[in-house]
Amino acid sequence: MNIEIDIVSRINEVYPELKGTEKKVANAIIDDLEFASSASITELAAQAEVSEASVTRFSKTLGCRNIRELKMKIAKSLAIGQRFIYEKPDESGIGGIYESAKNMIHKNRNAISDDVLNQVCDVIIGSRQVLSVGMGGGSTIMAQELQYRLFRLGFVVTAYNDGLLSRMVASTIDKNDVFVVMSVSGFTREVTEAASIAKQYGAKVIAITNPDSELAEISDFTLPILTEETDYIYKPSASRYAMMVAIDILAYRLAVIQKQRSRDKLRRIKINLDNHRSGGDRQPLGD
Repeated sequence: MNIEIDIVSRINEVYPELKGTEKKVANAIIDDLEFASSASITELAAQAEVSEASVTRFSKTLGCRNIRELKMKIAKSLAIGQRFIYEKPDESGIGGIYESAKNMIHKNRNAISDDVLNQVCDVIIGSRQVLSVGMGGGSTIMAQELQYRLFRLGFVVTAYNDGLLSRMVASTIDKNDVFVVMSVSGFTREVTEAASIAKQYGAKVIAITNPDSELAEISDFTLPILTEETDYIYKPSASRYAMMVAIDILAYRLAVIQKQRSRDKLRRIKINLDNHRSGGDRQPLGD
C-alpha cells in the first residue's frame, strides 16, 4: 500500500530547514492553498516574490517531481475540508462543550419512534444472545456501553471492536442471535461487512446509526441518530452523546417491559456491590 503524507504536514515538517527563498514559497502556499493549487509557476513565483527556479527547487525539496505534482498534492489537502487547515476562532470555551452535548441530545429527541423501539425490544428479548459491534472511536466505547447496560438486565451480551474478529463472530451466529452494530457515519466498511455477514446467516441486525447510511440500508431495524458537526475541529464530536442516549432509551424500554426480571437482576447487583463497598445505598450500580 502506498501511503503518502499530507503535503501541508510535509511543508510544516521541513519548514525550519528551508532556505530563505523556499520559505517564501512555503508561506505563499500555506497562506492561500486554493490559489496555490491552481496558480501557474509564474503566478506562484510572483506571489512569493521569488524566481521560478526557487519554486521548482521547493517542489523537489518536498519530494515532488515538479510543480504540477505539488499542485495536485495541495488540491488533495484542500479536498479534506478547509476546517482541518485553517483555524476558525471559537469563543464558547468550556461552556460550549456542555452546549454541544445538550444541542445534540435535543436534536435527537424525537428521532426514535416508539413502534421501531418496541420491535427492537421484542427481537432482543426473544434472542439467545446479543453481539454488540462498534469500531473507530465513540462507537467502540458505545458498543461496550450497550454491553454494560444490558447485562444488568440479564441479557447475554458481548461487545466487539476488532474488524477481523467481528467478521469471524458474525460468521458463527444464527437466526436466534441479534447483531447490534454502531456507527455514527454508517459507512465504516468493517462494520457494514460484519452486518452483512450476520444477516446472511439469519441473525437480526439492529443498527444505531445515520438513517441515510449504507449500514441503515443493510439492517433489519435502525435506531437513528442525527448528527451535526461544526468546523471547530478541536472540540470532540458531540454525535456520541446521541448514540449514548439511544442506548439508554433501549435499555430503559427493555427494563420496563420485563420489570420483575429487571428488578431481580438489579437488586442482586445492588446487594453484592453494597457488600463490597461503603458510601450509602444511593451509589450507582457499578458505573
